[in-house]
Amino acid sequence: MRPVRTALAGALLSALALAGCGQSPAAPAAGASPAESAPAPSAKAFPATIEAGNGSVTVTARPERIVSLSPTATETLFAVGAGPQVVAVDDQSTHPAEAPKTDLSGFKPNAEAIVAQKPDLVVLATDTDGIVAKLGKVGVPVLLEPAAATLDEAYDQITDLGAATGNAAGAEKVVAGMKKRIDEVVAAAPKDKKLTYYHELDTTPYSVTSTTFVGQVYALFGLTNIADKAPDLAGGYPKLSAEFVAQADPDLIFLADTKCCGQSAATLAKRPGWAGLSAVTGDRVVALDDDVASRWGPRVADLVQRVGEAVSKAASE
Repeated sequence: MRPVRTALAGALLSALALAGCGQSPAAPAAGASPAESAPAPSAKAFPATIEAGNGSVTVTARPERIVSLSPTATETLFAVGAGPQVVAVDDQSTHPAEAPKTDLSGFKPNAEAIVAQKPDLVVLATDTDGIVAKLGKVGVPVLLEPAAATLDEAYDQITDLGAATGNAAGAEKVVAGMKKRIDEVVAAAPKDKKLTYYHELDTTPYSVTSTTFVGQVYALFGLTNIADKAPDLAGGYPKLSAEFVAQADPDLIFLADTKCCGQSAATLAKRPGWAGLSAVTGDRVVALDDDVASRWGPRVADLVQRVGEAVSKAASE
């Protein structure tokens, strides 16, 4: 199972905060890179104290050698304007393309390899193998920004990274852009039809309930999640049977396993009992970008946009 989605599977799959698993208004308009329109970084805001997952962290000076071991943090750092300060990112950081990708791992962090990058700030999403304490022993400042449970937490993390890197104004712009676009998409989408949906994390198939971060995105549109009635909710990430999905016959199917597992409407139609599903026969199988659908950074607005388009199309039929 691809790490991108295991992030969404939280404690169930033991890799939740490393989630990596459209053009965002959180980033600038189409064709522009986030850093192009972000306000200039500032050194005047230091020392800065951030309330992170590892407690209060004081960054004494504007960091110039940032290492990100979280794909979501990598996206956020570049979106707020801290890209030029980033010297290394982990092997799962796929966006943006210019991020300095290395073989560093957030799943199996190696303190010596991280320190070799001479970082003055390390951003993590999970404290695997006590890496926060290990880096602390050698005097490396660490921000632990675990997987967000709500949109507000996602916004808070963007604000944190902006403050920690001297890009508070850039972070404010990103958050404002996300909120504006999300509000507009949700307001424009019809909600009078009680549509049901199934979100697929992988071909097992694992799914998400409405209590998860992704489930809350769908809830913005008033959609009913078939996974909420699974026999075992498994902390919000139930493993469903093919028969369960077939019997529920959701109006919409969202696939977050297109890149990792090559899933599509055509592959679903080949599964036993799925060829006649309403979503399959009605062309309401929605292919998502695996990474966008599993990270809680600026591109959440892209996910909201994709869901909004699918809801509007389905409601008009």
